[in-house]
Amino acid sequence: MEISPSGPLRGAVRLPGDKSISHRYAILAALAEGSTRIRNYSSGADCASTLGALRALGVPVEREASEVTIRGRGPDGLRAPKETIDAGNSGSTIRMLSGVLAAQPFTSRISGDASLSRRPMDRIMRPLGEMGAVIRAREGRFPPLEIEGRPLRPISYALPVASAQVKTCVLLAGLFAPGRTTVIEPVPTRDHTEIALREFGADVEVDGRRISVEGPARLRPRELWVPGDLSSAAFFLVAATLIPGSLVTLERVGLNPRRAALLDFLAGLGARIRILGLEQAHGEPVGDLEVEHAPVRGGRIEGGLTAALIDEIPVLAVLGAVTREGLEVRDAAELRVKETDRIASVAENLRRMGVRIETRDDGFFVPGNQHFEGAEVDSFGDHRIAMAFAVAALAARGPSRILNAEAASVSYPEFFDTLQSLRS
Repeated sequence: MEISPSGPLRGAVRLPGDKSISHRYAILAALAEGSTRIRNYSSGADCASTLGALRALGVPVEREASEVTIRGRGPDGLRAPKETIDAGNSGSTIRMLSGVLAAQPFTSRISGDASLSRRPMDRIMRPLGEMGAVIRAREGRFPPLEIEGRPLRPISYALPVASAQVKTCVLLAGLFAPGRTTVIEPVPTRDHTEIALREFGADVEVDGRRISVEGPARLRPRELWVPGDLSSAAFFLVAATLIPGSLVTLERVGLNPRRAALLDFLAGLGARIRILGLEQAHGEPVGDLEVEHAPVRGGRIEGGLTAALIDEIPVLAVLGAVTREGLEVRDAAELRVKETDRIASVAENLRRMGVRIETRDDGFFVPGNQHFEGAEVDSFGDHRIAMAFAVAALAARGPSRILNAEAASVSYPEFFDTLQSLRS
């Protein structure tokens, strides 16, 4: 993919449906008793992997463009898969669906592509084992997972590391366990699961960082609409902030407070972002965002803020290079075990573009007041790296080339076309 430097970005963008919400709606719809229709379902390959996994479990799924209809089979209606379930590149699919598979009266096997097969799964294996499931993994922690479903018992589980995926896995398993299953978070993570469970009629209680669900649960089917994906919006928010003269509107974006840390952080740097309207969609706040170019200060991401911004850190690293004071990231060791080692990938590509960066085991520091040179960079098969460095390429001095740019399709197949539509 060749990208030349850009003039001002201008126009409006309608983003694909939020990935996180799409995964959760699909899985809960499969467990509900009756048909659920989901509009603006994510166009990304990861969310397609979740639909494919549900089909493999005997759930009727129909899809026409961004509208998905799932005929839920109830909590006892899943069927043993005939072959290994393919989660593709999707950590969300394998981690969250494992919570459901752990309760089934059959043994299943779930795996994914080469990248997913390098991602550790011990964080879900521990709590599911405590609940009574038997899970075997390659080298004790890597996919493929062989999950021997058992009748589950409720537990109270303190997450050793903040993770919305692990929280979701345990709560989904808790839907099948008689009694109250509780997850205790070290810091709050995105709460799409809690909101979605309530929408489907589950008994959910939230008390600070303690989230509980009562099982066994009977879920009702719903008519749902998925807000635009804020993590996808991040690339346009940064691009418009970077490129002089830019003014971009992002329409009907999910503005969940647990995700809005991105907006708060950018505003704290001096970015010019306005919320033009706010409404509710199935418990999720939604609004339009208008962003225009602005010079920005530097900042630091650490502690709970790191957990809240973990998916956006690659593109924020790009922004960090042009801030006045630079960007420091700490407590982000989780980036080492994403689709790629995102700390190493960000550092490699920034250096190729002539940008200095200092790395450490759990983060990095990008000094400010730098500029990007056109260069050949690599996504390393990671969708967020591909899109982050497309943004950097727009601001570079000279054309750039992104190797393996097709990785963007994991979450946002239309990304490059949408970016091109905004160029003046």
